[in-house]
Amino acid sequence: MSEERERRPSTGGEGGERGERGKFFAKPKFCQFCADKTLNIDYKNVELLKKYVTEDGNLRPRRQTGACAKHQRVVAAAVKQARHVALLPFSGAETVR
Repeated sequence: MSEERERRPSTGGEGGERGERGKFFAKPKFCQFCADKTLNIDYKNVELLKKYVTEDGNLRPRRQTGACAKHQRVVAAAVKQARHVALLPFSGAETVR
């Protein structure tokens, strides 16, 4: 029985082809609203606001979007306003009856 098993390569802590472990460098994010002054945050711009909402309907955090604190607050208010006017759903799950 033990002879029939395939030998898998060990995934030990050598690091392998990717180099040393623990060496992760995140790409620096920048606020697209600070970079492009002509870009306005509006509750009617649903395509822009969808980038800041997860599939579940939650707001994405700043560390994912790269927005500065000032613009993240404005985006959050715009998303909430769009939800209230029914341009965006409150949750990602669709109700089927």
